[in-house]
Amino acid sequence: MKKSGKTIVLSRESLELRFALLKEGRLTEYEIERTDDLPKAGSIYLGKIVNLEPSLQAAFVDIGADKNAFLHYHDMLAGADEFLDRLAVEAKNSAGKGRKNLSDRLKKLLENRKKKITVNDIPEVFKPGTELMVQVVKSPIGSKGARVSTDISLAGRFLVLMPYSDHIGLSTKIEGEAERTRLRKILSELDIPDGMGVICRTVGEGRKSTFFKKDLEILLDAWRDAEEKVEKGAAPILLYREPDLLERSVRDFMTDDISGIMVDDKESYRRIHDMVKRFGGRKMASMVSLYEGKEPIFDYLNLEDEILNVFQKEVPLPGGGWLCIEETEALISIDVNSGKGRKGAEQPEFILQVNLAAAEEIARQLKLRNVGGLVVLDFIDMKSARDRDEVYKLMKKLVKDDRAKTNVLPISRLGLMEMTRQREHESLQDTVYNSCPYCGGSGVVKSAMTMSIEIQRRLQTLLKDKKYKNIPIRVLMHPEVLARLKNEDSRHLINLEQKYKHNLTFRADPELHCEEFRFIDPDTGMEID
Repeated sequence: MKKSGKTIVLSRESLELRFALLKEGRLTEYEIERTDDLPKAGSIYLGKIVNLEPSLQAAFVDIGADKNAFLHYHDMLAGADEFLDRLAVEAKNSAGKGRKNLSDRLKKLLENRKKKITVNDIPEVFKPGTELMVQVVKSPIGSKGARVSTDISLAGRFLVLMPYSDHIGLSTKIEGEAERTRLRKILSELDIPDGMGVICRTVGEGRKSTFFKKDLEILLDAWRDAEEKVEKGAAPILLYREPDLLERSVRDFMTDDISGIMVDDKESYRRIHDMVKRFGGRKMASMVSLYEGKEPIFDYLNLEDEILNVFQKEVPLPGGGWLCIEETEALISIDVNSGKGRKGAEQPEFILQVNLAAAEEIARQLKLRNVGGLVVLDFIDMKSARDRDEVYKLMKKLVKDDRAKTNVLPISRLGLMEMTRQREHESLQDTVYNSCPYCGGSGVVKSAMTMSIEIQRRLQTLLKDKKYKNIPIRVLMHPEVLARLKNEDSRHLINLEQKYKHNLTFRADPELHCEEFRFIDPDTGMEID
């Protein structure tokens, strides 16, 4: 495998498809897709509104998933005009009978179609039971259902088709006024149906018009297929399925700086080879290779150790120092450490270099881990405003290459940088791991000494109660806690027995959680409250 340029690596297994993007032989992006029926970001459904929640300004929509999708009122505005147009046609075809069942406010909206629909009109337009077309903008994450929108778009290789908008635009990442003018001319000459619009993707830069024509045909066919399903089916129904990771990896990552694609599955190899040949020709298709080695492809490329490091809290920095990354429900915190006792650790120049190296690794880790939401970065304190600004400018530059929308704020005097990163899917950690059944995801459990104290405290309460005076008490607990009670704390238990003149017995139960204990009457086997 070539070390220069970028390389896409794909590995298919029975339950999982893995994608890796290597730059100069180093892992820069990593994704996994598993065989499940969860709604994928980009998929389009004909859903049915279950209920409206005015306090949240949102609707909950049945799209056929285990959990109803969340649809904010603002995300309903895009589809409101199309829905009213359809409602007006239905009312007209029913010879006016349909209008009798409509509210006065909704009748006015239909009569005055020039008036712009607002959030306040949504409860009148979209009643529970209403069927509407929605697109998943964020897959289910944790206990939350998918988030959807009526602002529909279909992404292709070079274009994004917008069925309900006549906007024609270009990716903001395409620079150079001459190239932007050339692309606008190509888009204006495309045979785009009335009322629809397109956006030229970044990868379209430098392409000829034939590439855009083919891409538009594919997207229009997919949209027509979705519309036919609406006519034939009843909500909830899947209208358009977002392509799988195999196809998305080629669609979204196959740029001119890609030097090769390695695949370890014959069927996947044929699919990718045909896709690349279709839009890039034979020369580009020749970059796709089938890996047939005995060793798994990720092991062969020495990627497994790098992937394992993605799940570690501590990430080493080149030249010393490390990052400490904590992913929580509220935010992701990243602490930059220089390493104590290092020569020059207090020098401004050294601190700046560590922070600059940290910024580069942070940008890489955010993409690798696919973390989103609020991210707080605690850089090593820099007294110079110029140094803080240099780190800020570098971070702004680095996140430009991130496909997820990212906003970065300048570093405060405390050395903190705040940023937000959009996320469409679960983070890598949430995909691979479940919360620990012992600690519940907190990362800590009570010590044996703490449990010993709690057991003694509970025993004190029971032994003071006269109703337990003649009832034998047996305490069941985790083996590690029992070891503490029998050794370090044995004299405290003897004092309890002597003080209350009560015989106590203690037993280990490995089935119990380390923070759990039970009081049992050994004669009856009944649990004591």
